Amino acid sequence: LGEYSAVVSAGVLNFEDALRLVKLRGELMQHAGEKQPGAMAAVIGLPEEAVQEVCDEASSAGVVVPANFNSPAQIVISGSAEGVHRAMELAKARGAKRTVELVVSGAFHSPLMADAVEELRAALEKSDFRIPKIPIVPNVTAQATSDPQEIRLQLVRQLTRPVRWVESVRAMIAKGTVRFYEVGAGRVLTGLIKRIDRRVPCTPVGTLQDLEKAVLP
Repeated sequence: LGEYSAVVSAGVLNFEDALRLVKLRGELMQHAGEKQPGAMAAVIGLPEEAVQEVCDEASSAGVVVPANFNSPAQIVISGSAEGVHRAMELAKARGAKRTVELVVSGAFHSPLMADAVEELRAALEKSDFRIPKIPIVPNVTAQATSDPQEIRLQLVRQLTRPVRWVESVRAMIAKGTVRFYEVGAGRVLTGLIKRIDRRVPCTPVGTLQDLEKAVLP
């Protein structure tokens, strides 16, 4: 959902439209998960190439794909329960440090979310998308864009495609980002960014006091 926060902050969508779209997106994903139940699991300690190979091999048991590239050593897989469980077994055999099944209501960022695509696409097409004040980095492509239609397209695609967080962070650093702020509860992204590139600091901003410390001289 952070991408919707980003497009509002950049002036692409107004706050009310974004709330409506996020609500619809959640409902559509819930329905898709009920229609095609699935599972997700974190694979820790295997590189991207090995996780992809594991998913390819496990696909004989059921749909399973990489869904979130969270850090160089943490990748989440998603798909049918059979496919995910088989991939977890194969990952352990390949030398993964750990595999952890996640508590989720659907196989997010996988082909099992396909039933949610068309209705979300239609709602996005009806929404007013403006040119952003600063470029947006869609997590599907990890490439900065200021094209409203491209931003709209990638918000649809993220339902069924992986979140390329590692590539997104590296792309922003390559474009000149020298500090990140994690706005919202928790420090998960702060920890992931440290694992991606320790040279670039990330400040968690979870309270108004944190915000004041972050922005006031």
